[in-house]
Amino acid sequence: MVTKMSNYSFQGIIFDLDGVVTKTAQVHAAAWKEMFDEYLRLREKRDGEVFKEFTYEEDYLTYVDGKPRYNGVQSFLESRAVQILFGDPGDHSDKETVCGLGNRKNDKFLEVLNKEGVQAYDSTIAIIKQLKLENLRIGVASSSKNCLPILKKTGLESYFETRVDGVVSAELKLQGKPKGDIFVKAAENLNIDPKSSIVVEDAVSGVQAGKNGGFGLVIGLARENNQKDLLENGADVVVDDFEGVNLDKIEQWFIQKNNQ
Repeated sequence: MVTKMSNYSFQGIIFDLDGVVTKTAQVHAAAWKEMFDEYLRLREKRDGEVFKEFTYEEDYLTYVDGKPRYNGVQSFLESRAVQILFGDPGDHSDKETVCGLGNRKNDKFLEVLNKEGVQAYDSTIAIIKQLKLENLRIGVASSSKNCLPILKKTGLESYFETRVDGVVSAELKLQGKPKGDIFVKAAENLNIDPKSSIVVEDAVSGVQAGKNGGFGLVIGLARENNQKDLLENGADVVVDDFEGVNLDKIEQWFIQKNNQ
């Protein structure tokens, strides 16, 4: 493990990307809705199924948010009793498979991303800068295969000492959220102990992953007024934003959690 070089009890923080560092969660949600509604309309027209739109509260947050792309497709389709072949990650976006639909969603996401760009949450960047000043370790762990392009587009790549994203997960065959694999791998890359480290997440599957990974503190960011869901699924502390939060406050939370 790393030699302790700071005045804090924890060794580092691993951040989720979408909705925590960057304002891309809503772009993802919009892309998912457009893709699924188009597909459900097709099934209505072709197969005579009753159309029920894909909604943010009932469907995105419950079945898709925070999960690897193809897992999200599969999870939602299962909720609607829709059975199609899984396919292959190389499937064209026109192909009616789990992977094809996932790739279609990604095309829509990239289209919006390239058109509108990406913004970061200033309050999260302020925390990251404080961590750097204190020689604490910083990682990013995301289900997204677009993590690196987003970091490059926002100029944030150099802020993180390690990145474990959807591309890395596929290469290393890591299990997606709610399993803790990607956060544990990030901690391993940083040479820090999960029990002495912190995860920051905005999704239910993400806080579950932090808890399942055995992290010393899991901070939930309730961007969607979902404080209750985050607390019930693994978050130790929930805030709406990092505005007004500093490392001393995080240290207080960490000590309180680990001295119980």
